[in-house]
Amino acid sequence: MTTSNVMREITPLTAGDCFTVFAKSDNKFDSPLHYHDDYELHLILNAKGAKRVIGGHMEVIDDLELVLIGPDLYHGWFTNECESEEITEVVIQFHKDLFDEKFLRRNQLSFLKGMLQYAPMGIIFTPETILSVKEKILALNKKSGFISVLELLSILHELSTAPDMKTLSDLSFINERFCHNSRRIEKVFEHMNNNYNRRVTLAEAARVIHMPEASFSRFIKKSTGKTFTDSLNEIRLGHASRMLVDSTTTVAEIAYQCGFNNISNFNRIFKRKKSCIPKEFRETYLFKSVF
Repeated sequence: MTTSNVMREITPLTAGDCFTVFAKSDNKFDSPLHYHDDYELHLILNAKGAKRVIGGHMEVIDDLELVLIGPDLYHGWFTNECESEEITEVVIQFHKDLFDEKFLRRNQLSFLKGMLQYAPMGIIFTPETILSVKEKILALNKKSGFISVLELLSILHELSTAPDMKTLSDLSFINERFCHNSRRIEKVFEHMNNNYNRRVTLAEAARVIHMPEASFSRFIKKSTGKTFTDSLNEIRLGHASRMLVDSTTTVAEIAYQCGFNNISNFNRIFKRKKSCIPKEFRETYLFKSVF
């Protein structure tokens, strides 16, 4: 796969900085779809009707928007149907090694560690959470030195303990593994991820962890909140989304290569999960990548 459709950004964050923050007001979004090596916390106000693209996820946004983006995750916001004359953006970027693994293993940082684990998929926060941290984020560029680092830690801690945060993209889109806090679930997901391009039955998946079908069906639903079929389809859609972005393979070929038995079924499931058909998804990516 290539990333020729998406721009790699070199952020203004220097090796000597813990983080950088910048803010602007405009009546449109003018950055192309891009990715970079750093974490990014992106606050957007007054941009109802704009479109957000995070990895394999696209959505029209409301007036309050706060997203945490992990390293190398494709992202961008686009004017779309937004008619606001004053869109406010505050972007905080910090190094991916600012918090190393030894530091994050400390008990008091368990929530922060958990949040950063999910960041490679993009995390969106609720309006209630945004309102609780908005003033801190808006004031961050007025602080400097050690005090500014403490304030960033305070913001990240508050976000990490916030309820109802939600991930946006598919792990399969970004070719990552994720810890499900269950070795059995991880083993099943690894099997599905290695065999998504062919028919995988409930019975086959159950045999991977030596469980009866009925017990396994209840187990995966309780562990993930999703049925076996939905979990398998999400893996397939993640791979399909990445192929739509990074290859010129036809939609029909992608559907079959990702384990869908026919193009109609692929289009239907894709639209239900992503609110657009595969052709529109690919065109959005290609269009948003043009500078």
